[in-house]
Amino acid sequence: MSELDFSGKTVLVVGGSSGIGNGVAHGFRARGAKVFVWGTRASRDDYSAAEGSDLQGLEYDQLNASDFDALSAYAAPFASLDVLVLCQGTVRYGREEFEKPGWDEVMGVNIDSVMHCATKFKPLLSQAQGSIIIVSSVSGMQSNKGNPAYAASKAAAISLTKTLGEAWAQDGIRVNGLAPGLVPTKLTAVTTDNEKRLAGALRAIPQRRAGTPEDMAGVVLFLASPLAAYVMGQTIIADGGLTLS
Repeated sequence: MSELDFSGKTVLVVGGSSGIGNGVAHGFRARGAKVFVWGTRASRDDYSAAEGSDLQGLEYDQLNASDFDALSAYAAPFASLDVLVLCQGTVRYGREEFEKPGWDEVMGVNIDSVMHCATKFKPLLSQAQGSIIIVSSVSGMQSNKGNPAYAASKAAAISLTKTLGEAWAQDGIRVNGLAPGLVPTKLTAVTTDNEKRLAGALRAIPQRRAGTPEDMAGVVLFLASPLAAYVMGQTIIADGGLTLS
């Protein structure tokens, strides 16, 4: 049996309704897992392929992970959980993150909800000797002068990955992370949908291409698999070489 066969496993991808999370969800589904995804819209019909969403074969629930009361009250439709992928994220442009409302919103989604989701499902993951993958960003490793909350929250996510990795190892849970570089999603459309900005961004990437959700899924699948059984608290960078210099 392949080490990347997830048949019989249950996976939850928070933020799996589109973008990187959606690619990760389909990566697990294609390898036999039963995959649940969360999004913020009322129905799966509110998503479209044009915005990088494909919910076919996935179990969808509406839940705003940054709503702590809703998260606490959530009754999971699964009795066991093997893999939790925390891929929720938001960003605010136009210097909105320099003001309290923008700062609070981004931090609430990008780091507060990550911790709350992890603790919500810790008992099930411990029972299954499962795995958590926290999706951060290369922005958490360098300056992002227009988006202080985004950069700070992603740096915090990388640190949280280390801390939970150490703290929960004794509970049988492996916690690791993924730090993507430039991947075309709703959050990066300000760059990827602008021909001039995209060209400049690609010049800074040694591979001269943006990543894809499938590229990111490969890293997550590895981290959740027995191939990474001795990997703990680490965040793998997948950026085509962007941060090498």
